[in-house]
Amino acid sequence: MLFHFKTKSFMFLLAYVAVATSYYFSGKTTDSEGEELNYDMVSPTDYFLTLFEQPDSNKADKAYSYIDQNWKDTYQILLIETAYFSQNSKNALKLVDLLEKKTDQNFGLDFDKWFQWYWNKSFDYDEDYYNFKAKLHKRIDSRFEKYFLNRSEQSKIRLDEVRWGGVLQDGIPPLRNPRMLSSDKANYLRDGATVFGIEVNGEARAYPKQILAWHELFTDTVGGENVAGVYCTLCGTVILYKSDFKGVKHQLGTSGFLYRSNKLMYDRATQSLWSTLEGEPVIGPLVGKGIKLEYLSVVTTTWGEWKKRHPDTKVLSMQTGHRRDYREGVAYQEYFATDDLMFTVPIIDKRLNNKDEVLAIRSPKFPEKNLAISSDFLRKNPVYKNQLGDIHFTVFTDDSGAHRVFKTKENAFKTYDGQSTTVDDNGVTWTIEESKMVSTTGEVFERLETFNAFWFGYQAAFPDVTLIK
Repeated sequence: MLFHFKTKSFMFLLAYVAVATSYYFSGKTTDSEGEELNYDMVSPTDYFLTLFEQPDSNKADKAYSYIDQNWKDTYQILLIETAYFSQNSKNALKLVDLLEKKTDQNFGLDFDKWFQWYWNKSFDYDEDYYNFKAKLHKRIDSRFEKYFLNRSEQSKIRLDEVRWGGVLQDGIPPLRNPRMLSSDKANYLRDGATVFGIEVNGEARAYPKQILAWHELFTDTVGGENVAGVYCTLCGTVILYKSDFKGVKHQLGTSGFLYRSNKLMYDRATQSLWSTLEGEPVIGPLVGKGIKLEYLSVVTTTWGEWKKRHPDTKVLSMQTGHRRDYREGVAYQEYFATDDLMFTVPIIDKRLNNKDEVLAIRSPKFPEKNLAISSDFLRKNPVYKNQLGDIHFTVFTDDSGAHRVFKTKENAFKTYDGQSTTVDDNGVTWTIEESKMVSTTGEVFERLETFNAFWFGYQAAFPDVTLIK
């Protein structure tokens, strides 16, 4: 999601972390504000914090000795993360040796296995871990401290599954009120280019993947609504939210962190962390306030198909105010080309390949019900009928592979032209639009909001999801 590299190997990720931490951490025995650290230690977690900052051997020996002699199972995740971030290979190996000794596990420097092992057992940590995480990541970006410090009572997700993605806050710069072009001015786009299409209150916009992959979030006003479009490149989701909730406009950005390989957002006002897939705060003072943003449909299609349906559409300009290589297929080229993960998840569900695309079907009316439908299955079944609770719906998959879902009651459809026209079992013709489908008799079916996702990330977020393939 958060940083761009061209590799498939875990060892490259390990090397990246070493380089990134050596850049962001000072390498001195001072904190990020220049205050000298106290190696008499004010809390046990300070011993862990010394071990990735390359202290002298006497201080390191004191830290190892303390951890060894005062071992508690709550130290497991602290030791895993300390070893993961360590800038000193000798320290990292000693930490892993101690970790293996205390846990009877033998994963060496394979941190994916360490994290998966820990995530698949009941977590065992206390408030000290929140403060440790705050102090550790403050050395990367001082703004990170607020995400975790003293927030143990303001969290609804496992903190150990929150991982730094490799950049500072908004280090992948969001596009705020981006410049848009009319469709006839977008000469840089091929008809076959992938775009994420939205329509809000009749206003159509297209966001090319080749641009949005470099920015991962946009905020704007579309169709009179304040919206935030969030692209988690790692998990393959683009979700459009109304960013206003009960009169409050939430200024969302890229936190720099992941949860189960899914992007976490933050809001400027409180520095709370937000779930991309849920549209709600998950760590911070906004947790428990009943905030859940409304999401709208996003269509993953081709530029040629989108502008044919919406000749008056606007599309992102390449003049974003940032210097990036916006040619198609450049951003995340190696990541998208393989089934390998950049950040692992607790369980790899092999019913589909990791990055096979699914259509997510959910509704606030039935929060306990969740469907993931394979896009390959839908391409083979371009008219697919099912229901979620008492919501009967039909998925229409057009010739470009784009899915549009409507609340169709108990109606059934026998033919579909792969574009905008379908005929029901009673012989009535319907026209498929973005927000609704309309029959020649005047009946209207509303859109059911959906989005696409990679299977591994969606299943990791919702382990009990029902898969249709």
